[in-house]
Amino acid sequence: MGLNDAAWERLFEKYRILEAVDREGRFLISAAQIKEFREPRLMTKFDHRVNLPAIFAENRLSILPVTRGDYLISTFASYQDFDPPAARACRISVPSHIQSLAPRFLSSEAIALNCAGACGILSDFLEDEALIPTVSGRMGSGSFAFLINTERGRASVSVSGSQIEIDAAYEGLRSLSLFEAKRDLADDFLIRQLYYPFRVWSSRVTKPVKPVFLIFSNGVFYLYQYQFEHPEYYNSLRLVKQKNYVISPEISRRDLENLLQAVPGEPEPPISFPQANSMARIVNLMELLCEKPMTRQAITTEYAFDERQTNYYTDAGRYLGLIEKGRDGGTIWFTLSLLGRQIMEMDYRERQLAIISQILRHRAFQETLRLCLEWGEVPGTADVVRIMKASDLFHVGADSTYIRRSSTVIGWMNWILNFIAS
Repeated sequence: MGLNDAAWERLFEKYRILEAVDREGRFLISAAQIKEFREPRLMTKFDHRVNLPAIFAENRLSILPVTRGDYLISTFASYQDFDPPAARACRISVPSHIQSLAPRFLSSEAIALNCAGACGILSDFLEDEALIPTVSGRMGSGSFAFLINTERGRASVSVSGSQIEIDAAYEGLRSLSLFEAKRDLADDFLIRQLYYPFRVWSSRVTKPVKPVFLIFSNGVFYLYQYQFEHPEYYNSLRLVKQKNYVISPEISRRDLENLLQAVPGEPEPPISFPQANSMARIVNLMELLCEKPMTRQAITTEYAFDERQTNYYTDAGRYLGLIEKGRDGGTIWFTLSLLGRQIMEMDYRERQLAIISQILRHRAFQETLRLCLEWGEVPGTADVVRIMKASDLFHVGADSTYIRRSSTVIGWMNWILNFIAS
């Protein structure tokens, strides 16, 4: 059990929070009460559903700040799933005279936003002119009220003097766009991160306010523009537009054919064959490990993974020789391997080719890519399973396991083929 889980269990027991929620529909808790067991800033930051403490998840609860020092716990519908991103991305490039915004230097949300501005991504996506960066950082919310979905129906919540944070805002001739920026790929997000700033600035400017979510990983910018169709209703957001931009990798079919000829095969490692369909998320995890080693618990708590996904994706990185696992006493740590660190320090194109090379050292992936290039499409499950069964995989026996793990092969093939310009 993690530290947050344990602390919240004790808080729920001391203040009989479940009984209060069952009786009244909500429970108001103060930062002072939370601090009895752990620092509030560590106990209340849950950017994704999977980050919620177990007692919240088991009882379908979430938490929202309502003042600078008070929080409401209820069965709030606090999160929104991301729509699947567009299959293709617009190819862009960093201006030739800009050296400090190479992809390997985009190590924070702020720098990624600067790069998006320099590459023309913001003006294209926002469809506005004369964009100027304006407000950002932490500020007070003022006072406002809203309706939010709960398991008992819509409930009213009043906010007064809560703290909000805006990663960036860009004002043009026709609108003010408020950005929430992240570097971790996830399935969902906390609506509050868009809604509270939207309510604050909608009351301060006469122009339309556009809430925008930007995610940056491995040279790709994913942008989502939302609209709150009923400003006083938290759950009224609708996706208006979604678009992806990629810093052009200049990878061709011939590059892949050359890799197939040049990359030597190697015996399968004594690590279970991966069950991690998203290569983009493996690379994203490597980006986070570039900054610091992380424990299994830290990855689960800070990243948009549950414990099972943490195991799957760290094992996938180890399978490729890019992530290493260690133990310090009873704590398991993950770091980039020497090869993984060298790859993450490469320029964008070389990084992708190096990662693809590591994938192609494994026969199941190498043979499947040959078929992809020969057929002009990714093979189906039956063909992939046939290749896997001939590849002497470690700890894969039952047909059902082959079928389940074949989705990893298919997912990684799609990731590779997406680099080829259409």
